[in-house]
Amino acid sequence: MATNIGIMDAAYFVGRSEILSWINSTLQLSLSKVEEACSGAVHCQLLDAAHPGIVPMHKVNFDAKNEYEMIQNYKVLQDVFNKLKITKHIEVSKLVKGRPLDNLEFMQWMKRYCDSVNSGQNIYNALERREVCRGGRETSKKSANSQASTKGSTSQRPQSSHNSRRTEVSNANPTNQAVKVARAPSAGGPAYEEKITELKLSIDSLEKERDFYFAKLRDIEILCQTPEIEHSPIVGAIQKILYAADDDGTAVAEAQAMLSVGHKEIEGLSPIAEVSEEKSSSETHKRKNIANIDFDAAGIATLSPRQRLSDISDVHCSGSPLMTC
Repeated sequence: MATNIGIMDAAYFVGRSEILSWINSTLQLSLSKVEEACSGAVHCQLLDAAHPGIVPMHKVNFDAKNEYEMIQNYKVLQDVFNKLKITKHIEVSKLVKGRPLDNLEFMQWMKRYCDSVNSGQNIYNALERREVCRGGRETSKKSANSQASTKGSTSQRPQSSHNSRRTEVSNANPTNQAVKVARAPSAGGPAYEEKITELKLSIDSLEKERDFYFAKLRDIEILCQTPEIEHSPIVGAIQKILYAADDDGTAVAEAQAMLSVGHKEIEGLSPIAEVSEEKSSSETHKRKNIANIDFDAAGIATLSPRQRLSDISDVHCSGSPLMTC
């Protein structure tokens, strides 16, 4: 059972047309775009088809138009995921926006999961199960009407082409050109829709990539604002590149120049270090002298009173040139 599948799995290479055909045949719907299932109701019923009776269909809203209504459907879906111990993460905030790429990826996962659970042996009555849902009957009616109109349009195509041939035979060349011009939009409609969908998918992919790299740059910016390293030369060089307004390549050169200047400043600070070492050595020497003085004082304190008097007389004799000892 595939609850979590890798992004390079074959399931994520299934096309939109195959996904739509699977949804419409399983649930008897007439979706023309994958993003039409963004309300979450279709996902709930697909899971109900894979596990009959496990989804409380009376809580599913097929008529959900607002995001808060769609979120309720995804809550039902998440509860079923929890019951089945499915660890797949549902990105509700992206799905309810109706983005084609996000909805396509999640629906590709749904197809892979449902195929792994149900091999097509279960007979599922989608219309009957949808009757208890809010807006389920209306959805079934719309699907039935759209399917009938599609069949009618396909049956009318041979007759319209036969009439157009008669018109081409009876009319002159200018009229034929007008008929061809009128046919062009109808013939190119599906191709245009396909192209628009591809462009939407590419835009969503680019937006995802943009958001990913923007988040990385934001993390670097926050790191550069750390007080311990905020004023270092390398952080200044990084910020120079981050905040560069022009894309002419001068920001990198300026950042390198800032690094070289900072390196020179660090080298210029070395004499100060030597002076500090000299100060420390002189302070050490002073401490030694003080220690010697303290030692001499301690030695004097240990002398007897007679020895002290003799030492004092020696000092007086030596200190005055008028006195002779």
